[in-house]
Amino acid sequence: MLNALEVFTTVVVGVMVGVEFSVAFVMNPIFSALPEDSGQLGRAHGGRVLGVVMPVWYIGSLVLVGVWAVAGWHHHGTGLAVTAGALLLLSVVMSLALLVPINNRTKAWTPDNRPADWKEQMNRWDRYHYVRVAVIIAAFALLVTALG
Repeated sequence: MLNALEVFTTVVVGVMVGVEFSVAFVMNPIFSALPEDSGQLGRAHGGRVLGVVMPVWYIGSLVLVGVWAVAGWHHHGTGLAVTAGALLLLSVVMSLALLVPINNRTKAWTPDNRPADWKEQMNRWDRYHYVRVAVIIAAFALLVTALG
């Protein structure tokens, strides 16, 4: 049963990493290359859609890793899972403190109501997101290693 939990948790975290990696290195560059206001509108829509899904995914991943750590406390790889959990907790804190406040503003923007510094705010979100992606990739790598 523990093995199934470990594999399921690793897959859930891995897919989350893939989505966030795609946002950072595929979707946002595509949006930035779109003409006129299309990119900003696309990012606003993405913020609304992912703003609903990602909190559940981040917290769910953290809970799964916590259950793994407790259930496998005396098993091989538990220290790596605990460290991965700490990194996922860091990603949640980063999200709440840095990314969510920006996202909450940007998801309501239109070309008519966005502030003058909208590009600067999106660039700041991107920089924070790159760091968060690095953190969750590290957590995922630890989980994969813990499986071995």
